[in-house]
Amino acid sequence: MSDSFSQSHRVQELRYVSAEHRLEVAFEGGKSFSLPAEYLRVESPSAEVQGHGPGQKQIVSGRRHVGIMRIEPVGNYAVRLCFDDLHDTGLYSWDYLYELGEDQAEKWAAYLEAVERQGLSRDPPGRA
Repeated sequence: MSDSFSQSHRVQELRYVSAEHRLEVAFEGGKSFSLPAEYLRVESPSAEVQGHGPGQKQIVSGRRHVGIMRIEPVGNYAVRLCFDDLHDTGLYSWDYLYELGEDQAEKWAAYLEAVERQGLSRDPPGRA
């Protein structure tokens, strides 16, 4: 069997700060990130968001106030984040969480640009 679940990065601590809607992730080696729930939701690794191939990524809008209801471990390599908008199909591997932390500024700027370009809003309908 191939080692398809090997990870370059390992999570040492994972903590959700519900009042701030932020996931605090500390990795072995000392690197840590504070990831907003909205950012995690709009960058979900699910096929619903990422599509099934290059260039198919969907822009998810209206999630400014999204929170995380549950964090479910998946083996020793990932977690499933269950958001309060009922999205729960993405598996966030340790490597993907690390990538989201490392590339947060660039990914977030690209998301904001795409939302604006498409005339969408980060606010849920009726709250803009």
